[in-house]
Amino acid sequence: MKKIFNIFAISATLMLSSCATVFTGTKQTVNIKTDPPAADIEVDGIKVGVTPMDVTLKKGFTGQTVSLKLNGYETKTFQPATTFNPVTVLNVIGILGFPIDAATGAMMKYDPKVYEIKLEQKK
Repeated sequence: MKKIFNIFAISATLMLSSCATVFTGTKQTVNIKTDPPAADIEVDGIKVGVTPMDVTLKKGFTGQTVSLKLNGYETKTFQPATTFNPVTVLNVIGILGFPIDAATGAMMKYDPKVYEIKLEQKK
C-alpha cells in the first residue's frame, strides 16, 4: 500500500509541477549601465538604485518599465526585451505546468541580460 501511495505522490508531483517556475524562478537579474554613469534607476516608478547596477525584475510577457534619470540628461524609459524560456518545454509531462508558468511569468526570460544605455543631454 505504501509503495502505491509513493508512486501516486511522485506521479502527482510531476504532473502538477511547472518546470520554468521551479527551475528558473519568477524573477531575473539584469545589469543596467549608462553613459554617463550614476543615473537613478526606477522600476515601475520606484527608485531601486544608481547605474551601473544589477537589477532584479519580475518575469512576464512584457518587461517591467525601467526609467533612467540623471540631472542635465533626458530621461530614458524602456522595457527590457523578453523571450521564450526554453525550460518551459519540460512541462510536456505536466497538466498544469504551462498555465502556471504563464501566470507567474516564468515562461519568459530577459534577453539580453546586460543593457548599456547612452543618455542624451538636455537641449
